[in-house]
Amino acid sequence: MKTSIIRLVARNCRHSRSITSALLALSVVVVLSLMLLLHAVHLLHSDRMNLHGSETLHVFPTSASEGTFLDRWVDRDITLTDRNLSGQKCLHPHLDPHHPSIMQFYNKEPAVDCSSAMADWVYVTNGTFRISRRARRLYGKITCEYAPMVRGSDFSARHAPHVKPMLDGSALQSDFFKVACVSGGGQRYMNIHSAVAWNPAVWARLRRIQHSAASSPPPPPPPPRPHLDRSRSGGDPGPRHPRSVFVPPPVSPEHGERTRPHTFNSLNLSVFMFGFDSLSRMAWMRLLPRTRDYYLKALGGIELSGYNIVGDGTPAALLPILTGKMEEELPEARRGFEGASAVDNHPWIWRNFSHRGYVTAHAEDMASVGTFQYRMLGFKDQPTDHNMRTFYLAAERMYRHNPPLCLGSRPRHVNFMNWFRDLFDMYRDVPKFFFGFHSEMSHDFNNKVQALDDDLVAFLKGLEEKGHLNSTLLILMADHGARYNYIRATAQGKLEERMPYFSFRFPPWFKKVHPEIVRNMEINSNRLTTPFDIHETFLDLLNYTGTGMADTRRRGLSLFKEVPKERTCSHAGITPHWCACLEWQRVNQSDAFVVQAVQSAISAINQFTDVVRKECAELTVSEVTHSARYMPNVEDISVEKKQLTYRQSQQVDTSSTTEDSQPLPAVELYQVSFKTQPGRGHFEVTCSRDVTSGAFSVSAKDISRINKYGTQPKCIQDKMPHLRPYCYCLRVH
Repeated sequence: MKTSIIRLVARNCRHSRSITSALLALSVVVVLSLMLLLHAVHLLHSDRMNLHGSETLHVFPTSASEGTFLDRWVDRDITLTDRNLSGQKCLHPHLDPHHPSIMQFYNKEPAVDCSSAMADWVYVTNGTFRISRRARRLYGKITCEYAPMVRGSDFSARHAPHVKPMLDGSALQSDFFKVACVSGGGQRYMNIHSAVAWNPAVWARLRRIQHSAASSPPPPPPPPRPHLDRSRSGGDPGPRHPRSVFVPPPVSPEHGERTRPHTFNSLNLSVFMFGFDSLSRMAWMRLLPRTRDYYLKALGGIELSGYNIVGDGTPAALLPILTGKMEEELPEARRGFEGASAVDNHPWIWRNFSHRGYVTAHAEDMASVGTFQYRMLGFKDQPTDHNMRTFYLAAERMYRHNPPLCLGSRPRHVNFMNWFRDLFDMYRDVPKFFFGFHSEMSHDFNNKVQALDDDLVAFLKGLEEKGHLNSTLLILMADHGARYNYIRATAQGKLEERMPYFSFRFPPWFKKVHPEIVRNMEINSNRLTTPFDIHETFLDLLNYTGTGMADTRRRGLSLFKEVPKERTCSHAGITPHWCACLEWQRVNQSDAFVVQAVQSAISAINQFTDVVRKECAELTVSEVTHSARYMPNVEDISVEKKQLTYRQSQQVDTSSTTEDSQPLPAVELYQVSFKTQPGRGHFEVTCSRDVTSGAFSVSAKDISRINKYGTQPKCIQDKMPHLRPYCYCLRVH
């Protein structure tokens, strides 16, 4: 093609005898060639595993005042598959995990180094307290004082009566403990440890449920406390596992792995959901490549490339998974709101599993910003059989005495993983529902998470090699993408926030017994899916209702069924502000409707802080950084009406939906981003304009603060934490 263009240029030169024209034409050739070369390089660098094609442009760049050349490049490269070819209504953009606009913020993080700390003197295995051989060899006789850590409330931990001396081989009295040891030579060791203690109350509940579910044979006796087996080679006594309350399941001749007897109408799978804060699917690919490679290739995991968040922040991501509802649909639990109470009465999914004889566990590693405690009132009673919050309430106070990101001689993220390993070891033959959510390495800026990639692979390999994953549905996930850092300010970062990582892995035998489920999951991996669907899938795991086609009238769909191609964000309960598969049209910032949208947005934000105006400044707009419009079509409006009719017929609480009591008006949507003064806040807001009346409206659910507010709302953050994104304290600054 290039040769043909050059010949054409030559003919034109001879014909016009104009050297200037020839040079101009050759310049065009050079520019075109460079553009083709750049495009080819980009295609080679793109994520080839994504099945979406690249035809229709999808997003707009930020404004000239805010955007960069790289943002404008993203605008051209983020693409959608041709809808006419696929027939799928909601198609998410094809993103490049290594796009230059993102990689400019990437830097290699070193592994967590805890070598400067004294090696741990004590450890725990199967609920048994151990003093290490190495410590005894180095320091001689060691005497330890043991202080069990127990739950005071969701906001406090306390010591139970101390044990002194705590002998090597003693059974733990609680999952968490502090220990202070001294050697004969005066050397000292002190640290806090997490483990899994033998819990008679949990075993009694499991035995009772198993007894009521089976008429014969009679249930086995309760398991003994952990005790030492001194017959092990090497003379170092080791613990025996307590006997399970469940009779070991038979070995299937078909797949050679143990499966539990079929109970109720369940699928006989444990659940282990392990997640990270603020990791988009693209970020997972960038930062955890070895984990992803092992998970997909060795374990056979399935990623959900069309997984879309339904609201802002971690509660909006986890509450639909764990309760099936949005926060505003649940009993009021927010601090500073009238009638607010603890979250115990929410319909937590782990209760469903507990009632079916599952042992339950939950862990979050940052107690100071707990999902259900930071701006909510937390739990009055411990929500799961085992819960790590008590440990972190005590441990976080001790971090300053340790190397960065370490707890003693061990990285803190490894300690977090090891707790789940201990849970699997303790409850080997018992159905399990475990959920771990790790934040420390990714919450503020997720570059650090790459430092745990190898450790996460080792953790998963350990579970697999011990056989723990043979009866477990393994889910690796995240709540949302980055919300506050430089990545979020890019065009791709905006989409990454809405598209977190989510994946499923079934045991090999399950794929043989239930191939139709796995087939549907593979189909659904490229369809629109949401947190509500995960909740419905959990319910279906306990009460399996078959495969077939899912009903799009329902907000949440079991992913064991096929998600229809026709499903849109309206079907799934996702507002346009959070929907990543809409095609917004860029609009000039001087457009009269854009100006009105910005005015409506800043007015709404200031109305939120009216109640604390003596403490929080009234904000003004200093700069508009981008603006776009979406015009809902006839199909969008039709879906909304059908969804409303269905919700009303199902008696779903729709008190939070303003349109429920009146006909749906004709609207157009404007999405505007702007910065404010004082404080340089950066907001992204979706406004709705009633075409008939011309009036604008703004929902709190459609406002995003996309840069950090830090200490700006310090004056109100404890009493009214829901106002943190909007408040700039007058007296503090």
